[in-house]
Amino acid sequence: MILAQSGDAIIGKYHLPNQLDVEIFRSDGKYFGKIIGLEGFNEGQKIDSYNPDESKQEEQLLGKIIIKDLEYDQAKNQWVDGSMYGPEKCLIFNLKIAELGETEIKVVASKYLFWKTLSWKKL
Repeated sequence: MILAQSGDAIIGKYHLPNQLDVEIFRSDGKYFGKIIGLEGFNEGQKIDSYNPDESKQEEQLLGKIIIKDLEYDQAKNQWVDGSMYGPEKCLIFNLKIAELGETEIKVVASKYLFWKTLSWKKL
């Protein structure tokens, strides 16, 4: 585990287990992530076709912001209180980045009483 010097240590590009590539950036003191690569994602899905809002079903996924409002908690050395949109099932999860490593980060996604820890590889 790397101890972050600041919240900005999380800024970068990551490959997710669902085959999305995401870039995390800072805006107004919070951290966000947008899709920068779709190769191999959900059998070629390129638009937000599962969105229940029909007006958004034709929106391109490339460039879409799917991580919102992460805040760096220096006392815990974690990024907390964020959310993440999963376009393959059109679900919004609570998001926390629990650990920052040399080649990957450990992410905890939760919805109601269920949670899952995932590894995202740094690009």
